[in-house]
Amino acid sequence: MENMNEKYPNDEISLKELIEKGKEWYQYLLSKWKVIVLAGIIGAALGLTYSFIKKPIYTATLSFALEDEKSGGGIGSLASSFGLDLGGSGGGAFSASNLIELFKSRSMVEKTLLSPVVVDGKTISLAEMYIQNNEWRKSWKKNTNLAKLDFLPNANRQKFTRVQDSIMGTMYSILSKSSLSVAQKDKKISIISIDVSSQNELFSKYFCEALVDEVSDFYVETKSKKARENMLILERQTDSVRRELNGAITGVAVANDNTFNLNPALNVRRAPSARRQVDVQANTAILSELVKQTELAKVSLRKETPLIQVIDRPILPLAKERFGKAKGIVLGGFLAGFLTVLGLIVKRFLKELSL
Repeated sequence: MENMNEKYPNDEISLKELIEKGKEWYQYLLSKWKVIVLAGIIGAALGLTYSFIKKPIYTATLSFALEDEKSGGGIGSLASSFGLDLGGSGGGAFSASNLIELFKSRSMVEKTLLSPVVVDGKTISLAEMYIQNNEWRKSWKKNTNLAKLDFLPNANRQKFTRVQDSIMGTMYSILSKSSLSVAQKDKKISIISIDVSSQNELFSKYFCEALVDEVSDFYVETKSKKARENMLILERQTDSVRRELNGAITGVAVANDNTFNLNPALNVRRAPSARRQVDVQANTAILSELVKQTELAKVSLRKETPLIQVIDRPILPLAKERFGKAKGIVLGGFLAGFLTVLGLIVKRFLKELSL
């Protein structure tokens, strides 16, 4: 009990010291109110100035529907039951989640940056438009290597120099991290939205639409690749068999001409005509089956495309987000005041330690 009695007075003294210390710090900061208020006023002025300088952010939004990969059946299932390969889709490599990552891939973003756009009556690439918007060429004038760089529309990406690769990589990094947002709002609904934000309204719109077009073309080509290759093979086989059939029909006619008014006893002379007739019948049967398979393959290919259906496109004027004056004043004043208080506390604390 004696130990416990000794413990409580110590705790009470510590609490009193803490309260006294707090009052002391409060009085100290209160004595510096002019400095804190002045810092807050300066911070509010800086925040207001920033709100005037800060350019508004324009956001372009585009939504599209993704075709359900599980859809099928019909003539494709019927053909499969007979052992016919009509191609089908490219599998699950491009599900909704993977398609979202495809939008953010460096390959798709860089292809989009090299897409042509018309600005002030001149056709340039989106990459050049981005460079002009950010005024990079002003800082490049001092460097001859950078000053000569150009990013022409539809340029061959494989022939870019190391410096061009570096610039493209920088643009991709900035766009993918701070400007590009792709999301599927509801997993139960195959609708994906893409947002592109920038300080240039036209760039946001052009880049958003061009990116969707690039990804859509790549997606359609990849998903329908198997069906397209299968259809092309069947078309080549059909043309080949058709040429053989035409040759066989011509051969039958020639053989019949050679045996016209032939003595019925000389049947051996009729053998070439009979062989040609067999070729005609065989090629006719093969051609008939190939034509059926080719038409089924064309139906399968049509079913595979298009795979992305745009629902809403960005329409000017775009949604604009400004850094408000009131927000700049409040935020600037608060941050300046907080940093000033923190600085005063640290200064006094270091002074007490030095004593």
